[in-house]
Amino acid sequence: MEPIVVISILGGLILMMLFFGAPFKPVRFVGQAVIKLLIGALFLFFLNAAGNSVGIHVPINFATSAVSGFLGIPGLFALVAIQTWIL
Repeated sequence: MEPIVVISILGGLILMMLFFGAPFKPVRFVGQAVIKLLIGALFLFFLNAAGNSVGIHVPINFATSAVSGFLGIPGLFALVAIQTWIL
């Protein structure tokens, strides 16, 4: 399949979910988990962009995104502490 077709189908499904809501609890749970992972990745991106001048770099992967997404700012600070002092 062409990438534009896949992207348009996924975009249509996301719009349908936004308008009609998720009817099942597992779908809601998975959706919330994906949103938290994306927010964690954004936290890490902004941390790496701002911390570049002082030498702070935390890699963006599934584990670090999960920690910073589910734990929030304290999780982000914990990742920085682990990166600075332990690794």
